[in-house]
Amino acid sequence: MSQTNESQAKIRVLFVCMGNICRSPMAQGVFEHLVAEAGLAERFEIDSAGTHAYHIGEPPDQRAMATAKQRGIDLSSQRARQVEAEDGREFDYILVMDQDNLAGVRAVLPPSTRNKPRLFLEFARSHEYREVPDPYYGGQRGFDQVLDMITDAATGLLAEIRTTHPL
Repeated sequence: MSQTNESQAKIRVLFVCMGNICRSPMAQGVFEHLVAEAGLAERFEIDSAGTHAYHIGEPPDQRAMATAKQRGIDLSSQRARQVEAEDGREFDYILVMDQDNLAGVRAVLPPSTRNKPRLFLEFARSHEYREVPDPYYGGQRGFDQVLDMITDAATGLLAEIRTTHPL
């Protein structure tokens, strides 16, 4: 039986924001952390991307890394990349931070996968917002609030995945 579990396909999750240096790297890091705490790391492949090419190859924003690190989450190995058409076929979940980037992702994906992306905060349990605001031009408080929203939604996402996939 355990051999069957090991041979099961990984659940592939992609988080998307505009530049892939603030919100989506934080979401990737938080979700990886939650999955590891649950002992499920081997069952997932988790990544992040941006709709724009502004920061390809760059690490996450220093403020995003510092905010995550305060909560025990290391983002330093991540590098920004841009969403690609094949992401629509390769990922089971494509979770986007806001409506503008949702439209941007859908424009890149093949027609058969354009309905796959969803707003990440659909999974939030404590926040009523529909979109994760971009903290880039704000202060530290904005990064803290965004990380709170992301943690809430990531917790809800993992709970949802656990009800819909044999883990």
